[in-house]
Amino acid sequence: MAALDVSAPAGAGTPADAASTDTTTNAPPDTRMTGRMRLVLVVLLVAQFMLAVDFSILNVALPVIGQGLGFSLGGLQWIATAFALAAAGFTLLFGRVADLVGRRRIFLGGMAVLGVASLVGGLATGPEMLMAARVAQGLATAAVTPAGLSLLTSSFPEGPLRARALGLNGALMSAGFTTGAVLGGVLTDLLSWRWAFFINVPVALAVLLVAPAVVKESRPAARPRLDVPGAITVTGGLLALVYGLTAAGEHGWTDPGVLVALAAAVALLTAFPLIERRSAAPLVPVRVLRRRTVVWGNLAGLVAFATETSLVFLMTLHLQDVLGFSPLAAGLSFGVLGAGTVLGGLLAPRFIGRFSARTALVAGGVVQAAATLSLTALGDERSTYALLLAGTFVGGIGNMLAIVGFMVTATSGLPDAEQGMATGIATMTQQVGITLGTPVMSAVVVTSAALPDGIGRAVLVNAAVVLLGALASALFLGRSRRAASRQQDSR
Repeated sequence: MAALDVSAPAGAGTPADAASTDTTTNAPPDTRMTGRMRLVLVVLLVAQFMLAVDFSILNVALPVIGQGLGFSLGGLQWIATAFALAAAGFTLLFGRVADLVGRRRIFLGGMAVLGVASLVGGLATGPEMLMAARVAQGLATAAVTPAGLSLLTSSFPEGPLRARALGLNGALMSAGFTTGAVLGGVLTDLLSWRWAFFINVPVALAVLLVAPAVVKESRPAARPRLDVPGAITVTGGLLALVYGLTAAGEHGWTDPGVLVALAAAVALLTAFPLIERRSAAPLVPVRVLRRRTVVWGNLAGLVAFATETSLVFLMTLHLQDVLGFSPLAAGLSFGVLGAGTVLGGLLAPRFIGRFSARTALVAGGVVQAAATLSLTALGDERSTYALLLAGTFVGGIGNMLAIVGFMVTATSGLPDAEQGMATGIATMTQQVGITLGTPVMSAVVVTSAALPDGIGRAVLVNAAVVLLGALASALFLGRSRRAASRQQDSR
């Protein structure tokens, strides 16, 4: 597929192994950002931070929203689920559409929808109006996130500058999840839950005013047809998967509706690569699906997001139901985790520049696993609170090191024309991981009659999954690097 990205600096998007650098010149890679690069970075990071805040800002406010708008107890979870379904189900489709019609166009359109949906949500007078706003917010997130990430990757050449940009992006996104939990509690207590929606409106407006003058458009030279069968298959499969995982947390894994949804997800997602093989203009070319960096990089990212978000859930249970903390105090406690992720995001580019993205994935996973394992020593006394803060802080550093390594690995070595697709896959991985972790860990918690024992068991499983993910990255991405080196030597 031929395409021209006018926003990309010279040399951006040159196919290369995730850990390699350009071998066509002996000049060292440029590590200095231009003034325009900094402006692009600020605009895109502000947008991504706002999207991350949206994932968690309503969690603390759900009971108050239910009372104010008349939601049933069982209907409250759909405020979050409606958002997750749209955000995860459509992200790969919008990522590819951004490659075809222009990333900046999709980015700005999604930001406009997000601003309007947030205003409607804040003004909602009933459940139906709020749910429609949440679905629209999820669709906007599915459009803006991969478009913003692809603008980011195509605006910075592969190497130290891109790693630095992705490190800052990952740090702010993880900090956004934590900020959302804290900000939601503060806004609800001091003002109203409606401000959890209204706060997006001025931010979206500011991005819409500044971005057109700063971020250049990225259009394909030739516009192929959209792979409609592939789009329907993968979107339907992701919707079924997210619905099945969410419903499992409410009804259990043996519920007939859950089993039907998960079976449909398996069937559709299994059929997707078969359809792509026969498509003249596939949504995701088969050669991309065969790349070890794409497959194993995204699996490592899935583990990183699923384990860290579910660990927040487990620690929330521990703080509130075991130690007796208030929801606001529990949310503020995760500020330490946010600080750890920010530090990890700042350290990750230097680490990757000195070693490699694969090493960052492995080292980050090992650090996160060790920190998570330490939390199995938590007891039912508040004297163990310091251990919780230390464990989540160190684990946040390791988790962010792994996440930046995942983003660099999963988006490297692909031409600029396919960056929207690559970041769409990576964003899909992120959304599914966030949705997957909590139901799985909830199922582990209820295997024990005593809540503290169940939490301890789930924390142990969490640490084991992280360690297995790190070992898989070391093994399979190591093979990929050696294979790329052999190909380079044979040229």
